[in-house]
Amino acid sequence: MAQHDPRRAIPRTDDLMRLPEVLKATQRLSVATVKARIRAAQDRARAGEITPDAVAGELIGSLEDHGASSLTPVLNATGIVVHTNLGRAPLSPAAQQAVTDATGYVDVEMDLDSGRRSKRGVGARQALLDACPAAEDALVVNNGAGALVLATTTFSFQREVVISRGEFVEIGAGFRLSDLMTSTGALLREVGTTNRTHLSDYTQAIGENTGCIFKVHPSNFRVSGFTSGVEISELSTVAQTAGVPLIVDVGSGLLHHDPEVPDEPDLRSALEAGADLVIASGDKLLGGPQAGLLLGRTEIIQKLAKHPLARAVRCDKLALAALEATLTGPEPPVPQYLHADPDRLRVRADRLAHLAAQAGHRDIGVVPHDGRVGGGGAPGVPLPGWAVALPETVAHTLRKGSPAVVGRVHDGACLVDLRCIPEHDDDRLATAVIAALDGLT
Repeated sequence: MAQHDPRRAIPRTDDLMRLPEVLKATQRLSVATVKARIRAAQDRARAGEITPDAVAGELIGSLEDHGASSLTPVLNATGIVVHTNLGRAPLSPAAQQAVTDATGYVDVEMDLDSGRRSKRGVGARQALLDACPAAEDALVVNNGAGALVLATTTFSFQREVVISRGEFVEIGAGFRLSDLMTSTGALLREVGTTNRTHLSDYTQAIGENTGCIFKVHPSNFRVSGFTSGVEISELSTVAQTAGVPLIVDVGSGLLHHDPEVPDEPDLRSALEAGADLVIASGDKLLGGPQAGLLLGRTEIIQKLAKHPLARAVRCDKLALAALEATLTGPEPPVPQYLHADPDRLRVRADRLAHLAAQAGHRDIGVVPHDGRVGGGGAPGVPLPGWAVALPETVAHTLRKGSPAVVGRVHDGACLVDLRCIPEHDDDRLATAVIAALDGLT
């Protein structure tokens, strides 16, 4: 390499590590992470993308933008309450505090009075039972899929699961419940047709190799027209006669009936109708952390808890803490957003548009906009509200801004719906919107 090669002027790693800004960054980032940022800046200089003199500035800038986690907090302006791509349910302040408190040593499996080992998740279990008195017992696992795996493995390994063809559900990323069940060693005994299943279909399918009857709520789609299904109360009688458990997957984790989503099944109603075991997700309409909820008869829950697989799908202390706080604390954000007052949403949207106009952007309008439940819940059910209509080209700038704002791109516009924006963030949202609009001029 020639003596005059400018790459010789690229700062050394140890010199960069001694910069005050870099030393400060090592208080929140590992040395390995910082050195990776250093190498990235040096490589840009070697490639001629920046000058050697710019390496230090490039490094410091990248460290300022680089957190210990790659996850970026966003303001959800889509109007979708349970947005899977944005982490589903946002935790309540009580649940957030519970998670913080649980990050250190906690009595997750210890009785502090006796000093002896105790059962895991006692508080979350009791909170579930208090919230859903129709259940005799409860168990919490890592997620809804984990609950499904544990249930089918426990009751139908190398045995048949009787299930309607109209309840073969596929959710996001090609995930199919039927594939998950067969992966446990269960044998699917399909009954009925896509649009019509009768009680006789179940009774004729039950035999000596039946492990359980499974009923799944088709949460993310609707079949209309010439249709029929079998109610839980009818299936309960069949299950009792056959001596097999009736397992019902209600999906969204709604605790009790909600008129806002009248066709969405709830845990309490399913149990009262005769289900032996009900499973659901904790991070949807319940408004809690990712968790799989199993509620039902005592002997069923105890059998699940004793299965070796229960260890593999158990919940960690952070999820247990957040779930308990969700159930025992103030109302979490999800039900608040679900029942947001359209008139109040209009007032907030008008204010955002007015602030934009004051900043010189007078072509911004407020339009009717229906929010959605999301997360596979209540498909097709509109949540009336309002949105601020911005130019479509501003959507990318909003997503990459600080704070990051995710709106809905539709019909050539970027729609900003305030349904899922906490009111205390309205000013932050307005600042982000005005800055993005300023960037267009």
